[in-house]
Amino acid sequence: MSAVSWILILSGVMLNAVAQLLLKAGTNSIGTFAFNANNIVPIGFKLATEPHIIGGLACYVISVVVWIMALSRVEVSVAYPMLSFGYVVNALAAWWLFGEAVSIERMIGIGVIIFGVFLITRS
Repeated sequence: MSAVSWILILSGVMLNAVAQLLLKAGTNSIGTFAFNANNIVPIGFKLATEPHIIGGLACYVISVVVWIMALSRVEVSVAYPMLSFGYVVNALAAWWLFGEAVSIERMIGIGVIIFGVFLITRS
């Protein structure tokens, strides 16, 4: 795989991970909510105007463009498993940014994911 392909794949994965983290930050700032007939407009407006959520959605849009460029260069059977690195990034970033728990079971699972992606890219 060429350096450009690696950069595109890793950029797409990182943009996707950042999007998730921004969406989480946005929902943290809004708080817990439920959609119903009485609050769909006010909650919808809060979501649509929350800067973290806007940033997260922008990262998603850019990540799709980057991902399409990556898929034009790499087999989907190799590229798609690379999205699993997002699990690693998000688990560690959620622990660091939001204080979420990263148990030994999660760490083992992350290790299994990394090993599996390594095997896929080697074949």
